[in-house]
Amino acid sequence: MMAADQTVHGVPPSLSAKVVGSFAYLTVRDRLPTILTKVIDTIHRNKNKFFEEYGEEGIQAEKQTIGLLSKMRNELQTDKPVIPLTDSLQDAECWNQYLQKHQKLHGDQESVSWFKSPWLYVECYMYRRIHEALWLNPPISDYDVFNEGKTQGFFESQQAVMTICTHLEGINSNIENLSKNQLFEHFNKLLQVSLWGNKCDLSISAGQDNSQKTSPIDSLVSLQPLILVNDSNAVWSTLISAQTHARSEKTTVRVDIVLDNAGFELVTDLVLADFLVSSGLAHEVHFHGKSIPWFVSDVTAHDFQWTIQQTMAANHKCMSKIGYQWKSHLKDGVWSYHDHPFWTQPHEFCDMAADAPDLYANLQGADLVLFKGDLNYRKLVGDRDWDHTVGFGTALQGFGPAPLCSLRTLKANVQVGLQPGQAEKLTSHEPDWMTCGKYAVIQFYSSKAEQKD
Repeated sequence: MMAADQTVHGVPPSLSAKVVGSFAYLTVRDRLPTILTKVIDTIHRNKNKFFEEYGEEGIQAEKQTIGLLSKMRNELQTDKPVIPLTDSLQDAECWNQYLQKHQKLHGDQESVSWFKSPWLYVECYMYRRIHEALWLNPPISDYDVFNEGKTQGFFESQQAVMTICTHLEGINSNIENLSKNQLFEHFNKLLQVSLWGNKCDLSISAGQDNSQKTSPIDSLVSLQPLILVNDSNAVWSTLISAQTHARSEKTTVRVDIVLDNAGFELVTDLVLADFLVSSGLAHEVHFHGKSIPWFVSDVTAHDFQWTIQQTMAANHKCMSKIGYQWKSHLKDGVWSYHDHPFWTQPHEFCDMAADAPDLYANLQGADLVLFKGDLNYRKLVGDRDWDHTVGFGTALQGFGPAPLCSLRTLKANVQVGLQPGQAEKLTSHEPDWMTCGKYAVIQFYSSKAEQKD
């Protein structure tokens, strides 16, 4: 299933590099080739490592992978047609069907190409082709080309990680004595720390250093005015009513976090999840990550486990203690990590119920789903040219497995749910307000709330 690419029933067209000078155009023209060049350089720099591990076969694999990636870079830069995947991975057929559907929308006159197709689609497609190039060249099929940047981002944010772990330990040591108002204050702070952790996105900086070096707690007051939509109260109310319902029905409260970036952002998500469990606001937290390396810095199962191991091994009392606590949350089943091929496909989330019914049904078991970051936001609202005042619920186009909240710093030119005049005012002061990563939203939607209204 796929939403059509023209304005139908008030649904605007997808953002695309067709519009010369647009952010999508500049991304496809400049940022994507830069990322591909870095990937090629990373593989080439590790040539000796591949030789040491796999001998001549490793060198051949390195050469062939670089050949495939260079070919793709050329296709991208010269606006060649998008071609079907040739690997035999489980999602290849789904990708190729998606391409066929796009070709039908384009008609026979024009092929689906890098600059003429939806930006969301071609950007996702590039990362899937990177994965294909590696997969077709064993023995380096499992190599994560983005691992170095993710690891570096984590270590360069150490000071901020220590600060936030110390802050969490301070809350945990006194959690039984906190009033509901104090719990709400802590919840608000940690929700905002998780929100601003999303600034650390390596795909936006094309892989440049983007670590967190300042104290995340001290920055919150000055960042407050930059939150354009702040539905924290609605998120809190959802958790409180879920808690009340769970007590009366003797059930549990479950929060799902659809993760974005590894490094400092993942730590902020783990800290928030720890607080939710320690405070009794949630009984279990399900984390959803990516099944393959994705968008430079997105969390994979390896990144998730590695981050917890590193926190445990830290030469810092609070950090290490918190790390061991996270390990026990996983061991006890209070926390769990999941991935699904749908998260690394190009679909808008309104297609999920039809194209990944198992995942949709899984999310329906949550009392609240937090969607982290820009790519998730783009998929939530279809990465379309929406008017800024269109309601978040409308832009979701029927997607709503559970009450949900987007925690996003703005790095793409799509934003809905603003007040009349708000976008115009921002544009007059800062023309690039949607893409500079300075502004953020905590945007909530629940079909239940809509029914009450």
